[in-house]
Amino acid sequence: MSKTFPKDFIFGGASAAYQVEGATKEDGKGRVLWDDYLEKQGRFSPDPAADFYHHYDEDLTLSEKYGVRALRLSIAWSRIFPDGDGKVEPRGVAYYHRVFKSCQEHHVEPFVTLHHFDTPEKLHEEGDWLSPHMVNAFVDYAKFCFKEFPEVKYWITINEPTSMAVQQYTSGTFPPAETGRFDKTFQAEHNEMVAHAKIVNAYKDMDLGGKIGIVHAIQTVYPYSDTEADKHAAALQDAFENRLYLDGTLAGKYSPETLALVKEILDANEQPMFNTTPEEMDELDKAAHQLDFVGVNNYFSKWLRAYNGASETHHNGTGAKGTSVSRLHGIGEEKRPDGIETTDWDWAIYPRGMHDTLMRIHNDYPLVPEIFVTENGIGMKESLPEGATADTIIQDPKRIDYLKKYLSAIADAISEGANVKGYFIWSLQDQFSWTNGYSKRYGLFFVDFPTQKRYIKQSALWFKQLSDTHVIPD
Repeated sequence: MSKTFPKDFIFGGASAAYQVEGATKEDGKGRVLWDDYLEKQGRFSPDPAADFYHHYDEDLTLSEKYGVRALRLSIAWSRIFPDGDGKVEPRGVAYYHRVFKSCQEHHVEPFVTLHHFDTPEKLHEEGDWLSPHMVNAFVDYAKFCFKEFPEVKYWITINEPTSMAVQQYTSGTFPPAETGRFDKTFQAEHNEMVAHAKIVNAYKDMDLGGKIGIVHAIQTVYPYSDTEADKHAAALQDAFENRLYLDGTLAGKYSPETLALVKEILDANEQPMFNTTPEEMDELDKAAHQLDFVGVNNYFSKWLRAYNGASETHHNGTGAKGTSVSRLHGIGEEKRPDGIETTDWDWAIYPRGMHDTLMRIHNDYPLVPEIFVTENGIGMKESLPEGATADTIIQDPKRIDYLKKYLSAIADAISEGANVKGYFIWSLQDQFSWTNGYSKRYGLFFVDFPTQKRYIKQSALWFKQLSDTHVIPD
């Protein structure tokens, strides 16, 4: 029997400014933390990405045609404040007004993220989320956007605060590429949550009539076996990647159990506990009681087993299947059970993880009014068929199969009481990836990066049928 979604359920696409816009040096845009980092690596460039800066109307036209009713996008902070604060760049402001006008003309609702991994370079050099100046500047930038863009009715404060902090200071895959600094990771996460809370509270004080939330990456964690040691490793991993910021943003306080797990990780690595103040915790509590929604980014699940050795990670950034390694001292080792299908990037395809995450929020965080799945999709190695024309439909049956499985899990969660209001596929069109460059394609629309021509994938036709009927197509 086909599974259905409520009539008011939103089907959308997702993107991020640095991954899709290109034009990183155009119209006064300031530099961000990635510019120098990628230039030194020399592996790939964020230009042209999908050149959304010049092709936004084309992509929004495609969105309207193929049933994408909403678009999650981000404002590039440094397009508006090139240095993070101070002087405003009017060309950047005008650009986003044009984008939002195009959204309106194509009947696409914008869900706008204020920070999606792209801290302005000057603020990054001051310490990024470890810097009080950064937190204050971010709050000021958010207030500016709220006043400047009344056409936006859905705001997201920060994309994946833990992904940012973990990859900056634990795994070293984001600049400044430090490793093993759990203390910096937790402190940066807390500071991000404080900035988020201040912005939520300011938005509510401004009484603008829209909705505001935050987006979290939640990769569901399970024990590798039923042993107590593996169960504890899974609890530590969950506290590290999920539980701390779910507590802080959705409950407004860190539970004693969460803090005990965090302290155990830090003690094992001989690092100090992160700092909080009563005033900051009051902000978190106030914001949790005013939050309109939480966005969930869920792509894969993890299984943890006990591990007592040194930290060792290898990030599979090329799609060389089977090369990922993650062993963290004081936490555990990732070890997938046999029979779990994976992508070329070693991400487990496990729809139950989506269902369990949505039910966890529903059951454990009752303050949350609404949930959106703000990212989900499958990255694949895809190429343009020889002799392709404008009418060519690129076949991607594996993506359609993936979407069927994950959307079915979401439908099950809704039937069990989770108030999930929308689904945003990552991604609308093929984009630039932070650690994979151009090799990992997620889009409904294929982008030939050298020519910037768009081609339709079979999944876009499938998605249109889903959006039009609110029934998962067979």
